[in-house]
Amino acid sequence: MPRETRESAALFERARAVTPGGVNSPVRAFNAVGGTPRFIASARGAWLTDVDGHEYVDLICSWGPMLLGHAHPEVEAAVREAIARGTSYGTPTRPEVELAEEIVARTPVERVRFVSSGTEATMSAIRLARGFTGRDLVVKFAGCYHGHVDALLASAGSGLATFAVPGTPGVPASSTELTLVLPYNDRAAVEKVFAEHGDRIACLVTEASPGNMGVVPPEPGFNRFLAETCRQHGALFVSDEVMTGFRVSREGQWGLDGKTEGWRPDLVTFGKVMGGGFPAAAFGGRADVMHQLAPEGPVYQAGTLSGNPIATTAGLTTLRLATDAVYAHLHHVADTIKAATSEALGAAGVPHVVQATGTMFSVFFTDAGPDGAVRDFDDAQRTDSAAYAAFFHAMLEAGVHLPPSAYEAWFVSAAHDDRAVQTVLDALPAAARAAAAAAQEGTA
Repeated sequence: MPRETRESAALFERARAVTPGGVNSPVRAFNAVGGTPRFIASARGAWLTDVDGHEYVDLICSWGPMLLGHAHPEVEAAVREAIARGTSYGTPTRPEVELAEEIVARTPVERVRFVSSGTEATMSAIRLARGFTGRDLVVKFAGCYHGHVDALLASAGSGLATFAVPGTPGVPASSTELTLVLPYNDRAAVEKVFAEHGDRIACLVTEASPGNMGVVPPEPGFNRFLAETCRQHGALFVSDEVMTGFRVSREGQWGLDGKTEGWRPDLVTFGKVMGGGFPAAAFGGRADVMHQLAPEGPVYQAGTLSGNPIATTAGLTTLRLATDAVYAHLHHVADTIKAATSEALGAAGVPHVVQATGTMFSVFFTDAGPDGAVRDFDDAQRTDSAAYAAFFHAMLEAGVHLPPSAYEAWFVSAAHDDRAVQTVLDALPAAARAAAAAAQEGTA
């Protein structure tokens, strides 16, 4: 018997009367999968509870930030203490200094500037790169999403991929004419664009490991190649770790490939985990580049709530609690769910590819590419969205909340215990059969 969604449906109707689409971020509307979005009343550990009283294992984790799980008692306690001291001052505070020190200690950046969203972080990093180099062109990859910055919405992933939006009204051609878009994991395309425009390119920006077209990891040595190419041409290499930072490893994606291969990005953007569930983000990098920011340099950037004491307290507490044992548990849970999902889909005869970077993973409902992997946006767009929608709703009915889009990553937390994992495993066989039926109907 389907779960009752009366309260969620009523709230959705009210929301649509006062908010475009009834949501404050497009993918939440369930347009890509159909049905009624679940309005969440509360969350604890690995579980969400909706307004109709139903529980779900959470495999969204607020799109990544909830590394420790929801309502972690030590994070809650630290935040309560911070709130008791006041919520915003518009002046410097101790938590922002301590969080900056923690980020610098874990990553290759030497200086950090806080902002309030990932979009703001990448926007600021691009402005800084242009100011530092005196150049205008920006290189990005198709399927990589860097927030809703005008210049970076050219062939972006995430919500644009979900809704099949090729560009977006409101972004004039002049805003993207200085953006050069290349296929991901394509070294020849990178070499060609730098050979033609190298002395005009301010920076190349890439997700450290793309997760906004589904998880499409960089091929071995690709990030190092990008860093070296930028250096050879005097451009800056901007590594977007808004999603992967402190999620895929203690040191983010750089800890998985940059540290071992011996390269460093010039600028890095952070978000999600470093805010501990609060609106916080940052960009950082080489000291000489960051020195160009006001008040030290001429490149202007500011924000009223940047470094907010509540957000920085939550982020600092989260990072300090993210021990090696936490990451080991995340790997175990992710590996268990990945293997079980592939086994269930395989048994049901559903073409699929499961890909991961660190503890972040996703499932593509498509045949593998020629090399057995989804390696770029073109490959990712072959996914069977109808099959995913059927799979999604079967999992939802069984008490597992997946991302409501075939182009998003799945996330787990330190709070995903045996009961949560078993709930996922128990739901997979029937969901795989539902996906198989939808796939067959689509080819009939």
